[in-house]
Amino acid sequence: MSKMLAVVSVMGKDQKGVVAQFATYLADRGINIEDIEQRVVYGLFVMDMLIDLKEITTDLSELITGLLDLGKKLEMDVRVHLHSQRKPKKVAILVSKEDHCLRQLIEDRQNGLIQGELVCVLSNHPDLESIATGAGLSFGWKSHEPLDAHFAWLDEELARHQVDLIVLARYMRILPPFLVQKYRFRIINIHPSLLPYFPGAAPYKQAYESGVRVSGCTAHFVTEQLDEGPVILQDVFHIDVGKDTLEDVKEKGLSLEANVLSKAVQLYLNEELIVVEGKVIFKPGISRFFHART
Repeated sequence: MSKMLAVVSVMGKDQKGVVAQFATYLADRGINIEDIEQRVVYGLFVMDMLIDLKEITTDLSELITGLLDLGKKLEMDVRVHLHSQRKPKKVAILVSKEDHCLRQLIEDRQNGLIQGELVCVLSNHPDLESIATGAGLSFGWKSHEPLDAHFAWLDEELARHQVDLIVLARYMRILPPFLVQKYRFRIINIHPSLLPYFPGAAPYKQAYESGVRVSGCTAHFVTEQLDEGPVILQDVFHIDVGKDTLEDVKEKGLSLEANVLSKAVQLYLNEELIVVEGKVIFKPGISRFFHART
């Protein structure tokens, strides 16, 4: 009989005996632990257990209920991911007129790097329609004048596509609080500076005029505070002060933006990150368990 794999994810305040209690619970029901990853960050215990259900001695629904009850007893969040029921997360890409980030996301999805379904490209301009439709993606746009109507349309489209993740691929509008709250820590933006430096508009111009010799870009979760959400990834490029023009600075940043944004999306879809006390913490991710055995 082939293996029936699942992952049990546990997260909560660090305390003694957590691994032992879950391991004992599973062993008593004929379940073998194939692999385990655990760590403690900021006093928070995070664990992923890969388990094999092929010799389970109880009903599956009873097993899951018992795991959830054990989590409640320990005041920990418990989730069970069945390999056979895993579905790719649905991703919406929001754009305006710049195409470099959209092209990178499409290319990385075609190359199998993005483990999610790009369900739609939504915009406030029609400029990138041919790129989206050429890749077989649904494209929709509505002018941002007036903004309220645009955001109402956006809300409807995101709900219609049942998206799990929103990617701001140089979408040049500030999302309203109601959308940010609705998709809390499920909106990733790329900002062309090393936040917290040079937030807001024209960051490359700010970096160029300040005379800094290193700049870069930041992929971060969107919050109600502009460019202040938890940082996922950052990368840098060098500026040759006195030689590089503003256009040189912008050119150096464009390809970096696209790569950093795509990598941040990959980390999210692979479930390799969590937000703890306003900071992004990396973890192995349940996708690592499943991919290694398929």
